[in-house]
Amino acid sequence: MPQPLQIRAAMRLLTALMWLASTGCGIAVAEAVPLPRPRPPLWSEPQSFREAAGPDFNSIDVTSLPTECDERLGKTAAIELMPRLLGPDACGGGDMVRLNAVILAGSERIELKPAPVLRCAFAESLTGWLHDEAAPRAEKFGAALRAVETYDDFECRGRNRVAGAKLSEHGKGNAVDLRAFVLADGRAIGLTDPAIAKEFRDELRESACHRFTTVLGPGSDGHHEAHIHLDLAERQHGYRMCQWNVREPPVAEVADRVPLPMPRPAIVGAPVNPVNHERKL
Repeated sequence: MPQPLQIRAAMRLLTALMWLASTGCGIAVAEAVPLPRPRPPLWSEPQSFREAAGPDFNSIDVTSLPTECDERLGKTAAIELMPRLLGPDACGGGDMVRLNAVILAGSERIELKPAPVLRCAFAESLTGWLHDEAAPRAEKFGAALRAVETYDDFECRGRNRVAGAKLSEHGKGNAVDLRAFVLADGRAIGLTDPAIAKEFRDELRESACHRFTTVLGPGSDGHHEAHIHLDLAERQHGYRMCQWNVREPPVAEVADRVPLPMPRPAIVGAPVNPVNHERKL
């Protein structure tokens, strides 16, 4: 019959063997289950200006002095000079301005609300179009153009905000979206509103398509039904894109257009026809 000491030794050996077995199984399970994949690196703030600017950046471009474009634009518009804007995937650029207003004769202004951040060359084209083309045409409504409602300007994103899409011209400060013109009497003229005079919208479309290389509006791609997009994208062979469907105004119903006849005036002293209360079968 085994002694108590032998029993205790056997129990310790058995415990040790069970621990080793459990440890071995644990290692096997850990080896069978793969570790999670490392997360892809996310774009973060660069460690240095050189990294953010990229290999083709020329330090000579860093200056606080206005460019020739800034000086020209400053004579016809109220602007704020912006620092060089940088972002992922070649987003941003130099010579950026905030376009607050277009200056008209007599110091009158066309305010842009919200004021867009744009590349100076594009801001210069937009200012010229508003001054030379849009303002004179808006006066046909009987009041001067005093403000432009903007919808989008500089933003680091893909086209139509689609993930992975090619960088939008908005990401280069080379585009703006416009929604409406506001007249001096407070009326808002929606640029894509079919109820607004079609002749005005036709003329506006034609002038925009001559001034800009891209014009998108209703009927273009489903993303510009309530505003128009303008940009100066450079394409091969000077290709231009003008896709703005100027829709026909709504047709009024005949009942709305033909007034009802005036009620006949009452004749004094005319006999009143008796009311027949007999029930007809």
